[in-house]
Amino acid sequence: MNHPVTWRIYPVMKLRRMVLSLLGASTAVACGAAEPGPAPRSADPAAGVRHVEPAGAGKLIQEKQVVVLDLRTPEEFKAGHIAGATNLNFNAADFARQLDQFDKEKSYLIHCASGRRSTSSLATFKKLKFKSIIHLDGGLKAWEKAGKPVEK
Repeated sequence: MNHPVTWRIYPVMKLRRMVLSLLGASTAVACGAAEPGPAPRSADPAAGVRHVEPAGAGKLIQEKQVVVLDLRTPEEFKAGHIAGATNLNFNAADFARQLDQFDKEKSYLIHCASGRRSTSSLATFKKLKFKSIIHLDGGLKAWEKAGKPVEK
């Protein structure tokens, strides 16, 4: 014997599940999601930016494919930096003017301490029309945590 409320609620619950399922599927299609999960952060072609972890950054540096730009303060830079890096203080009032002096055709590996300042700098790189920017995700902290060498 069916419970009088169950036979009335069951079709409504089934319909609700179907609607939610369809909404989820249509949202995924509308957003261009091929499969669930976060979008890959390896490239941002519109901005000319690639994102790398310390291992990938180390390989690019070793193969001399990039110029390393350390966007931290001079004091932070003196305390320790990636060998061969050039210091360019993102917090300097004339950061954009200084950056504009660099060769825009070269590939630059940029980083700061944790990734916040270097991420904020990406708009300036784009505005100045740099061709190839590679962002070290997690900054120098991630570099050191991965056991990569730091020069003092």
